[in-house]
Amino acid sequence: MSKADPFLEKKRRGEKLVVVTAYDAPTARIEAEAGVDIILVGDSVGVNVLGYAHERDVTLADMAHHIAAVRRGAPQIYVIGDLPYATYDTPEMALASAHVLRDAGADCVKFEGAQPDVVAALTAAGFDVCGHLGLESQHQEIKRRQGKTAEAAARLYDDALAGDTAGQKFLVLELLPSELAGRISRAVKAATIGIGAGLETDGQVLVVNDLAGVTTREFKHNRRYGDIGAALRGAVAAYARDVRAGAFPGPEHAFQMAADERAAFEKWLQERS
Repeated sequence: MSKADPFLEKKRRGEKLVVVTAYDAPTARIEAEAGVDIILVGDSVGVNVLGYAHERDVTLADMAHHIAAVRRGAPQIYVIGDLPYATYDTPEMALASAHVLRDAGADCVKFEGAQPDVVAALTAAGFDVCGHLGLESQHQEIKRRQGKTAEAAARLYDDALAGDTAGQKFLVLELLPSELAGRISRAVKAATIGIGAGLETDGQVLVVNDLAGVTTREFKHNRRYGDIGAALRGAVAAYARDVRAGAFPGPEHAFQMAADERAAFEKWLQERS
């Protein structure tokens, strides 16, 4: 029995899956407490947290580090971890990389593109696999909608079926027309997770930095549910003002020596001088 089975049962019942990214323990804990179903530790950690220019810069060590942090923050939640660029070019490479992520705490490994041979190898070795079709950030320079033509849509549809036959448990569909994402979702056994793919997928995923307003980027597929960036800037600015004005720390934030200990210390200083 796979840990993914409850989510596949939710698909069969028509219950939507709630997926969100996390890259650290405190965020993972908050998300688990908020009731999300799955946490995705994506290679989006590179541009959102690590300051990298591109998702391709993320290493296997980076992914293992952040997966381990998320696992410590949310010990019970199902975690999907991204295999980074150039770590799954062959089934053998994918297996070696997947072991690293599983050892760090991932329940499932995700990779981009149509490679049913890799899915089959990972599945045969006991890994839960999440495919990813549509926009492939690791492989495509320009981030734009995919599957716009009938030919492109047909290719993505066939790729989804091939991954399903190979045993994938989940399938992320990114920046696809709603109609295509719906067709794929109904055709595959895997639970589809949409981002910019409309309402007909089995679940949705957003980058936590985008939905919470940590970043100021605007995307058509995103809805901002908070403005943590503005709140954090305001808090730090207020702290800076208080420090510069001598208003922090106040007496309530400082520790004091007991009178007898202070007297003994003063006496020691006098004797030393």
